[in-house]
Amino acid sequence: MDILRKIQEDYIQEFNNNIPIDEFILNILVTAFLVTLLRLFYIHFGTSISNRRKFANNFLPLALGTLLIIMIVKSSIALSLGLVGALSIVRFRAAIKDPEELTFLLLSIGIGLAGGANQPILAIVAFAAILILLFANRLLGGKEMFKGDNRLFVNIHTDIKDLNTITKVLSDTFTYVELKRLDTLDTGLDLSFICKAESLDQLSTAKDRITAISEKTRLSIVDQPDLIL
Repeated sequence: MDILRKIQEDYIQEFNNNIPIDEFILNILVTAFLVTLLRLFYIHFGTSISNRRKFANNFLPLALGTLLIIMIVKSSIALSLGLVGALSIVRFRAAIKDPEELTFLLLSIGIGLAGGANQPILAIVAFAAILILLFANRLLGGKEMFKGDNRLFVNIHTDIKDLNTITKVLSDTFTYVELKRLDTLDTGLDLSFICKAESLDQLSTAKDRITAISEKTRLSIVDQPDLIL
């Protein structure tokens, strides 16, 4: 009993004096809720080609870790100096290849900073405004981006010299077809197209119909979302 009383007096009371327990719990809950919304937004509206669901799982521990660090820094200058020395030993070498991933990590850190600074209202208002602006940007400026998801670079090497036969097959299969390059060969044609497919069934149909033109016809299809139509 003496030990429990000592813990209550020396540690819990000191913690409650520096950081009220109700504010501490509120900040954690608000931070966790906002980061969960950020995770869902990133999964559904992000454009990164990596596994967005797996990457978004880092948002919550990153935000809560930031919240903990800021609360420690706030509560004691001595602890903050020791923390700076401890963190200087740690080196983070995770390779972030997509700027969008870095942006959402920064948003997670920002939410954690607001929670650690005991600013839940500021965090909620700023987060709501940021999400609205990001969503509006997707709707207004991201139309071409969404259209580019289905863009394909199609190369056909065939011994047939009738261009109309090839283009008719592609036009009947894909929703958009544009000839970008034509090379005449001694044995046929080498053609490069930009196409737009809506489903895998279209790709399968195009493959079957083009390879059926002749035995020497070769088809190459490459996903090119950054092509400009």
